[in-house]
Amino acid sequence: MKNNSLIINMLRLLRWPNLLIVAVTQYAAAYFLIHDMQLPVLLGDWRMLVVSMSTVLIAAGGYVINDYYDVKIDYINKPERVVVGRFLKRRTTLTLHAVLNGLGILGGFAVSWQLGAINVLAAGLLWLYSNQLKRLPLLGNIIVALLTGAAVFVLFVLYRQALFLFATYAAFAFFISLMREIVKDMEDLEGDKEFGCQTLPIVIGLRRAKVVIYFISLTFLLAVAALMQHEARFWWVFSGLVVMLSWHAYKLYRADKSSDFGRLSTLNKQIMILGLISMLFMK
Repeated sequence: MKNNSLIINMLRLLRWPNLLIVAVTQYAAAYFLIHDMQLPVLLGDWRMLVVSMSTVLIAAGGYVINDYYDVKIDYINKPERVVVGRFLKRRTTLTLHAVLNGLGILGGFAVSWQLGAINVLAAGLLWLYSNQLKRLPLLGNIIVALLTGAAVFVLFVLYRQALFLFATYAAFAFFISLMREIVKDMEDLEGDKEFGCQTLPIVIGLRRAKVVIYFISLTFLLAVAALMQHEARFWWVFSGLVVMLSWHAYKLYRADKSSDFGRLSTLNKQIMILGLISMLFMK
């Protein structure tokens, strides 16, 4: 029973559903965004497997080090989810972080020096984010959003095809992730304030932070509208985004409790899934 508990808590620490989404998104992007990509070829490409695994390992390392540095804050914001210090020793957590990053970086270099360098940069930024940047207004949010977009764009680095589509979906991931990161800061406001963090909602207040999200959402919609001039298939994506982002704006306007912002974070994930589904129409 103790071993089962350890495995369950390890999976919770690694955020395995998020890691699964990363892997599925990468394979879906490679298949649907590269026009002549055949499924047997994709599934048999060892480079794609290694790139996807290395991305997942780097992301997992980011989750581990984030929980390591945030353990005191998490006892206030999400006490039921704390793993580090309760089920996993802090020293063991650091070792796990080093192993995950090391394997992810080696995987990147096994495919190409460019991908290896990207993984080194990603691992470094995730550590810097967890250690310092996430406690600063907006900068940490932007770093995480950029790395989320990079998880899609690395596929162009691998295959050197479909630049426009990979860049478009990387931008999609960036905008939605940026909105979600700010919403998560709103959700964790009390714990962050207790430990002297200077996140955007703390520095400028919830009301003004909401205005920032409205601005990001509008910028995102205008960007998709501009893309429709080059790719007509984006029209239905634009229509779906108008509906979902309008609902998001309404729920954000009404939100004032941590639980409200938690539901908004879930809505951001659903919008991400809309983007994943839209890839089906790009083939």
